[in-house]
Amino acid sequence: MTNGFYNAERTVLRVTGADREGFLEGLVSNSVARIAQGPVYAAMLSPQGKYLFDFIMTSGQDSILLDVHASRAAALAQRLTMYRLRADVEITDAGLAVLQGFDAMPDGAFMDPRSDALGWRSYGDADGILELDIAAWDALRVTHQIPETGAELLSDDSYILEVGFERLNGVDFRKGCYVGQEVTARMKHKTELKKGLVCVSVEGDAVAGTPITADGKPAGTLHTVSGGQGLAYLRFDRAKGDMQADGAVIRRI
Repeated sequence: MTNGFYNAERTVLRVTGADREGFLEGLVSNSVARIAQGPVYAAMLSPQGKYLFDFIMTSGQDSILLDVHASRAAALAQRLTMYRLRADVEITDAGLAVLQGFDAMPDGAFMDPRSDALGWRSYGDADGILELDIAAWDALRVTHQIPETGAELLSDDSYILEVGFERLNGVDFRKGCYVGQEVTARMKHKTELKKGLVCVSVEGDAVAGTPITADGKPAGTLHTVSGGQGLAYLRFDRAKGDMQADGAVIRRI
């Protein structure tokens, strides 16, 4: 039995077919070829360069596995199918549970490619495995500034560089073209980011989705809150000193 936990909020899709690698290469933000050396974190973007999906890619038996948030799995499969056209590719549910742990890594597992602080992952059977405590997982994410699907990563709204994909090894600026690449490259090379996801202290009561103000002016939005800390999407020019989110005082850490 594994010494980890079952994450019920994740689903594994399987991509098969002779064209699977080239097909995904033209759609995702990271190099698909790198999965030969280990797991790869990546996003799929809209043609306008906005985030749609994020997932961990690994090499399966004659397949590529996509470890995605369960709430977005069906939409991801549908989107991939839309792009498939005549490519020799099939997208199915792999029927595998996502297992995670933070102690001794079992055979067949791998470290989370975003950060070693997130522990190891593996795919298999969840029978007899305790379910992952999502509140504890959120606390870990906040501490290490890791965005989550649907929380900080907002479909057709977020830009991956503003939410930390470069720091999380989720984008390759040297790979070939993919959907949304032009906007991402321009944000990297031609502009200075004026907004982004940061860790903040939270003194008082405030919930995810609460607008943040600074001197009465809009400064951003509070997202996941855990204990006295949270993740916030902020305008950097206004994220100075004490800010407010309802009755709570927000400070950038």
